Amino acid sequence: MDRTTRATGADARRSSDAGAPSSGRHVLRERATAVLDTNWTGASTVPSRTLYPHQWSWDSAFIAVGLRHVSPLRAQLELETLFAAQWGDGRVPHIVFNPSVPRDAYFPSPDFWRSTTAGRAAGAPHTVQTSGIVQPPVHALAAWLVHRADPGLSRSRAFLSRLYPRLAAWHRYLLHRRDLGGGGLAAVIHPWEQGMDNSPCWDAPLSRITPAPASAFRRADLDHGAPADRPTHLDYGRYVRLATDYRDNRYADHLPGDDGFAVEDPSFNALLIASEHALAHIATELGAPTTARHARAERLTAALVDRLWDPTTGMFFCRDLRAPGPGSLIPEYGVTGLIPLILPTLPHHVTTALLSTARGPRFGLGSPTVRLVPSYDLTGPSFDPHRYWRGPAWFNTNWLVERGLRLHGEQTEADRLRTAMLDTALETDFAEYVDPYTGQGRGARAFSWSAALTLDLLHAEP
Repeated sequence: MDRTTRATGADARRSSDAGAPSSGRHVLRERATAVLDTNWTGASTVPSRTLYPHQWSWDSAFIAVGLRHVSPLRAQLELETLFAAQWGDGRVPHIVFNPSVPRDAYFPSPDFWRSTTAGRAAGAPHTVQTSGIVQPPVHALAAWLVHRADPGLSRSRAFLSRLYPRLAAWHRYLLHRRDLGGGGLAAVIHPWEQGMDNSPCWDAPLSRITPAPASAFRRADLDHGAPADRPTHLDYGRYVRLATDYRDNRYADHLPGDDGFAVEDPSFNALLIASEHALAHIATELGAPTTARHARAERLTAALVDRLWDPTTGMFFCRDLRAPGPGSLIPEYGVTGLIPLILPTLPHHVTTALLSTARGPRFGLGSPTVRLVPSYDLTGPSFDPHRYWRGPAWFNTNWLVERGLRLHGEQTEADRLRTAMLDTALETDFAEYVDPYTGQGRGARAFSWSAALTLDLLHAEP
């Protein structure tokens, strides 16, 4: 770590702990910082040294949010490194591959995606290899928070002025190339794009996909994770089939056939809207017009409510664009449907109903028996407290719910959730995800976004 990083980290460690007991929180802060130091490659941060040895898109955004408290410079570099791999059409790939990592360390590898050849028409970069799909657009929100951590450093490096056009191009790609349903929302064409890979929300649309044969891939994830915690072989075969078809079509975006996958997702679009609001703040900082961005965020919020809100259940659901007719809502209660709480102009009646759903038996927010908000309906037939996104609680989604609670004035509930997240992080050595009831750690340990978001929870907002 360089002198600038050490000095900035020392300054950060002197900042407010937001009322946490000093001894335990000091240990937690030091351990979280150590995780990010260990996983730092010199230009970006890997999610995990074992399971995820490259740079991941939305991981880097969440990591930057925490890194701003340790070193605003590293936080800026995290996002700059990611956007250096942006494609000509504006997309930000979900993986940027490290050429020094062996090809068989992760699947799908660069040889599978073939970005420099199959992605040439879409403007894939020639100097770095990437995947061809995307992940949730939380980057503008992260960039704005990173700027606020040290505005002087940000301005001296022209951080926002250099990143702003890239962020704007990224949003244009999603709003135009990915509006596959014609209703103003961005669609995902693969479960990996939404980030909650094997959520039961995808079971219905995935059931139409013929899986790739087992001989077509080797799952490197099982070298580091228990099979009972990971997606099934059937699901993985379907993921490979979707990615193969997209690659072979040279990463062209269009509504797939009846047997394809195209879904409008609440959290993906809520993060896009939150980042549109952040882009408006960035534009103000740069002296650029902001009216259009505020108006776009309002239109997207209205479209989100119009297309994905179900007033009879008090929940946002995913919309399957390949279902008969104009597409249909998928009645599965995933944590994705709670993430719109981060939106400042969500209608009051929607917010009230959504909070009621979060506090109900499906998610158990505030319940003495539920430690963290699960990734899927606690009462659902597909609930599994250990299998990836089919029930375990994740730090990034709980961090988003915590922000949403504070935004809408639910301070007591936010404080309780925050304390539970900090305690769980310390007890599990920053696990990738945890049992929502017991807090038992699952998946990888020393997971970067778990450590980074812990740091963010430990510090007061600038």
